[in-house]
Amino acid sequence: MLATQRQTMILAELDRTGAVRVSHLAEMLGVSDMTVRRDLKAMQQAGMLIKVHGGARVRHEKSAAEPGFAIKSERQQAEKEAIARVAAQLVEPGSAIAVSAGTTTHTLARHLGHIPELTVITNSARVAEVLEQAGSDSMTILLTGGERTPSDALVGPLAVAAWRSLHVDTCFLGVHGMHPETGFTTPNLLEAETNRAMIGAASRLVVVADSSKWGTVGLTTMAQLHEANVIVTDAAIDDEAAALLRSEIDEVIVVEAHDGTQSAAH
Repeated sequence: MLATQRQTMILAELDRTGAVRVSHLAEMLGVSDMTVRRDLKAMQQAGMLIKVHGGARVRHEKSAAEPGFAIKSERQQAEKEAIARVAAQLVEPGSAIAVSAGTTTHTLARHLGHIPELTVITNSARVAEVLEQAGSDSMTILLTGGERTPSDALVGPLAVAAWRSLHVDTCFLGVHGMHPETGFTTPNLLEAETNRAMIGAASRLVVVADSSKWGTVGLTTMAQLHEANVIVTDAAIDDEAAALLRSEIDEVIVVEAHDGTQSAAH
């Protein structure tokens, strides 16, 4: 197989998933890890992707670009599952939590059903639907109103007014991007305003974000890095980024994508 053919297949896989590992590409293409690394280096030099530890990710999307829920749900599935499993362990029985819209928080919702006496407030009909199916009889589910975004968040004045009247123990926030200068961002202005109100209603902020979000900058900031009490991400995040997060956030939890076990914490 020619290098151009391999690189075309690599780009197609990146477009589908958002990020790829060297080991996965080597198996998919039937070549050695070294060959894949050479391809990734050449593709980065050509501006086609960004190399990260153990693989590569797509180049930064435009700050106002907002992929739909279906597209985002195909990306980083193993990482999101691992992050969600560990994040659910942070939830105490009997607590009240806020869960933002997003594909990682949608995955988190599947892991909350066994927690007794839980109150969950969300601005995502998809999250509410998962909780309705997976939750116990002791779970209380509240869905805010609002205008739907391409990522299926309910946002706007109705949602903001609802959040400003609420008080919860923990907010679980999914993000479009995270960056040392711009913090946690989203491409949607109304979603940012709604999420700020959600964060303000919570005593603790837990950000759930896979490593591909690092370096991505959305149109507007929801919170600075230091405003998060906890972040749960995956082991593909590079060492420099992890160190910076630890300097800003009290607890940084890094999980292995394959089994969800915790590999490092604060």
